[in-house]
Amino acid sequence: MSQPGDMPSGWRSAGGQKRDLVGHALPEVLTRAEVSSLVEACSSRSSTGIRNRALITVLYRGGFRVSEALQLRESDLDPVGGLIRRSHGARPRMVGLDPGSFGIIDEWVERRRKLGLSPEAPLFCTLQAAPVSTSYVRALLTRLGRRAGIRKRVSAEILRRTLAAELAREGYPVSVIQAQLGHANAATTSRYLAGLGPRDALDAAAEAMQRRSDWRP
Repeated sequence: MSQPGDMPSGWRSAGGQKRDLVGHALPEVLTRAEVSSLVEACSSRSSTGIRNRALITVLYRGGFRVSEALQLRESDLDPVGGLIRRSHGARPRMVGLDPGSFGIIDEWVERRRKLGLSPEAPLFCTLQAAPVSTSYVRALLTRLGRRAGIRKRVSAEILRRTLAAELAREGYPVSVIQAQLGHANAATTSRYLAGLGPRDALDAAAEAMQRRSDWRP
């Protein structure tokens, strides 16, 4: 009988990473402590640091793709309803967000207003109200991961997978996770969840009836 933490049959390891039988790398996720250390690696005082803390929160807790997050506007935020309504792009969608996460985003919104940035500028813009590039976000997450001492690859995609794994552990059905991530079909969501090992399965059973709690780093 396999023990908690053992890889189930059908998995193999190559180069220290879990892989399936055909050699595809299984999804890698971060722990909550690692995500918190990632956010804490951002300055809590500088304007760019406050912006980046909010951006990571949206990527992680909202499950947004980088391109989606960078298209958001201040008007897309609904902290009272606990929602972010993405009204731009080819596939508008709506995601739920907890009050703790909205608190982090609100800090950036308040700073934006103090800086005199136009509400029409992207939510995550430069201090001159110019759009932030996806290449900047990729480099930022890599740099912050190193600063935080995270010995895993850190990217927006990993943050989305981390959210999917957490929701699965908390007992949410695939359909809910699919909607939160904005997947066109459930098969894509299932692939995100394929990396959950035995320990994660045990955690999911134990936490199945828990409600999603506020998150603060």
